[in-house]
Amino acid sequence: MTRVQKAKEGIVTPEVTRCAEREGVPAETLSRDIAEGVTVILRNCIHEIEPVAVGRGLRTKVNANIGTSKDRVSIEDELRKLDVIVRYGADTVMDLSTGGPIKELRQMILKHSPIPVGTVPIYEAAVRAAERHGSIVKMTPDEIFEVIEEHGRDGVDFITVHCGLTLRAVEHLRKEGRVLDVVSRGGAFLLEWMVYNERENPLYEHYDRLLEIAYRYDMTLSLGDGLRPGCLADATDRAQIEELITLGELHQIALERGVQSMIEGPGHVPLHQIETNIRIQKHLCKGAPFYVLGPLVTDIAVGYDHIAGAIGGALAAWAGADFLCYLTPSEHIRLPSLEDVKEGVIASKIAAHAADIAKGVPGASDRDLQMARYRKALDWEGQIRLSLDPDKVRRYRQEAPPQESEVCSMCGEFCAIRTVERALKGNQSEKMNRPQDSRTVVPAD
Repeated sequence: MTRVQKAKEGIVTPEVTRCAEREGVPAETLSRDIAEGVTVILRNCIHEIEPVAVGRGLRTKVNANIGTSKDRVSIEDELRKLDVIVRYGADTVMDLSTGGPIKELRQMILKHSPIPVGTVPIYEAAVRAAERHGSIVKMTPDEIFEVIEEHGRDGVDFITVHCGLTLRAVEHLRKEGRVLDVVSRGGAFLLEWMVYNERENPLYEHYDRLLEIAYRYDMTLSLGDGLRPGCLADATDRAQIEELITLGELHQIALERGVQSMIEGPGHVPLHQIETNIRIQKHLCKGAPFYVLGPLVTDIAVGYDHIAGAIGGALAAWAGADFLCYLTPSEHIRLPSLEDVKEGVIASKIAAHAADIAKGVPGASDRDLQMARYRKALDWEGQIRLSLDPDKVRRYRQEAPPQESEVCSMCGEFCAIRTVERALKGNQSEKMNRPQDSRTVVPAD
């Protein structure tokens, strides 16, 4: 039995109990939400890691992407990025490799990662097809499912599959037109294959076969948005919504078959459309967990897309998104460096945490309250420990003038905290030492 089937039978497993304890929610509630398809637990049944729960009423989770390209291949670099991702608090990692020994890299990441690992199997299937046949369009459905089976057998915890990119959705794309047609790499591979072969998307046409593989490994399907908008001008158009409608239907089918699934979302979305996008997804997909890329609230933040994504991510999570995929400063430019990965994780962690406070997630504001207490006490070691980047905060402190070791160099001797503390203590002392007026006050008639 899969975890969905066990939850439907009213069985609260030790795995569910562990996740519930970490989230601060009743295990029975978490189990019920899994049965209803509004929460998933990311863990392949053969992957020995701590499971991570994503969904209704839980802490907003953050994913970080790593992986090689044809022009840059280094397993060692990607494993170092994995270490950075884990150190700075990402909840999951996705391997998006398209170059070099893809299978070997995936297996190394699975071996070393203490957090759930996701992949996009169509990438590897496309690379193999190009190598075998000289063209992606000559890829066969069997070759796609062979790769998906391998990923499940290796222990991958969740996979992005662009099942909602149907011929009907492509027709919407043709008729409506876009400024920036398709920016999803997996979506582009499948669209080219569908147009060339004049056939339906194999992931949609043979969805039952996909469910059988996911069922076998209790692997979560992340139903990908191959038609996500790649610029603000294309946001919330008919092609995007047509695909989302299909994903909602596929989510229900998966749930009925005992398979977990979540929905992927945009992408580039202007600030005033983010809440609308979340509401539409939650309605059409019956509350399924929503996994968003950013979203980016402007197209011109090149070099700073982690900031644009964090702004959109905070609003999206506050509106109901459950899972944020990070963006790095090098998004749209190149593969991220170690520093890019770190900056991306921290930016998305800030967004997720800010949203959790606004949503009233249990315990979300505890750390902030403790930070405030440390600041009042001018306890710098406490502040450093609670920060998202302790090394950076410590370095900044060490760069401050030594005579200002108890305060920050912004205020120095004019520290507001010290000034108010001195004033309040002095005022209290003055009141206590002030002579009492011994005159008798006669009340008026």
